[in-house]
Amino acid sequence: MSVARIRTTSRRLTAALTAVVLTAALAGCSPGPEPPAQPPPPESGYRAVLKEFSQRMLDGGAPAVLIQVRVGADEWSAAYGVRNLDSRFRAQITDPVHVGGITKSMVAVSVLKLVQEGRIQLDAPVSTYLPDFEKVMHPPGPVTVRQLLQHRSGMPSVDGPLYDPDTVRQALTTKVSLAQLLAMAGRISWRPKLAQGFEYSNSNYIALALIVERLRRRPIGEVIRTDVIEPLGLTGTSMTAAGPAPSSMVHGYITLDRKPLDVTYPAAQIDNAAGGMVSSMADVNTFYRALLQDRLLKPDTITQMQSPLYARYGLGVVRWNDLCTNDFYYGHPGDVPGYGTIAMTSSDGTRQLAMAVAYPPAPLEPGASRILQEMEAIAEDTLNATCDDGPSAPVQAAAAGPG
Repeated sequence: MSVARIRTTSRRLTAALTAVVLTAALAGCSPGPEPPAQPPPPESGYRAVLKEFSQRMLDGGAPAVLIQVRVGADEWSAAYGVRNLDSRFRAQITDPVHVGGITKSMVAVSVLKLVQEGRIQLDAPVSTYLPDFEKVMHPPGPVTVRQLLQHRSGMPSVDGPLYDPDTVRQALTTKVSLAQLLAMAGRISWRPKLAQGFEYSNSNYIALALIVERLRRRPIGEVIRTDVIEPLGLTGTSMTAAGPAPSSMVHGYITLDRKPLDVTYPAAQIDNAAGGMVSSMADVNTFYRALLQDRLLKPDTITQMQSPLYARYGLGVVRWNDLCTNDFYYGHPGDVPGYGTIAMTSSDGTRQLAMAVAYPPAPLEPGASRILQEMEAIAEDTLNATCDDGPSAPVQAAAAGPG
């Protein structure tokens, strides 16, 4: 056999052996069957409580529940239910809702910025800034700006005439100016008292907004946009305006004549300083964190906002007990037809909860909603359960709920 033929035969044997070896090696490394997917661990602690509450609301007919909890760098968000009862499109955590009384905290910021500028004195009579105030409202005695901010003026609330079931359909389509709202309250008898304590009244913040508008020469919604929304980059927050509701908004309903009535974007809430703001849960938390970390007002102004220490209501903010720090949570509840919202933030801005419920459709009733009262209690308990939660836990993705 020639040398050339021997070499050729040798190369063929080598190639064949190499192929066998490679085939065996690759066969040994081929992936086996995928292990079955493991179900996510069940919710525990405060998340389980919030999920159970949300499911109970949905079972009771609530269209949606939105929640965001922030503890340091940890964030847990959940959106349950649907955006509206017609399309059944799933609610998203970024969807805006009416936040009601949270509007008052934003109005208070705009008032206190004018105080910082020396253009408003907190203990000056309201008539100093609204010359027609006494003629319209007929107060039994002097009323100060501070008393308006603290709901200690005793002023009759405009809520009764505005949300009377007989006129609610008109409120959906007819804008009511701040001056008209104050005049409506002025037709209600203002009862004199020897000592005026806390008495919640939306009329206080209607008057405050009129002061702001007179000094700034702009609508209150535009002032809040300049003072709060733009500096913080809040993309889901705006004052109710003319035109259709934002397409992503969670719809709210009441029951009228035994039928559900959509009250998502009523004209009566346009530029309403007592409860006309629309916002997302993330924006609400961002607002209160910035407020309590002195990014909207000076530290001494925030101290005034949180006073007096003996009162539950300060200057546009509500106070709850923080058992983790022996300090307080600050924020505000919101209750308007179709919606309930609660926001609480620790005094250092590091622990927060914002939660909104599109209420189960029901007839309008005076006073705070029973559901909102439950939301307040759950929110306070939730934050008090985060005492030992560190800020280094991983950020959680938004949870999609039932419905």
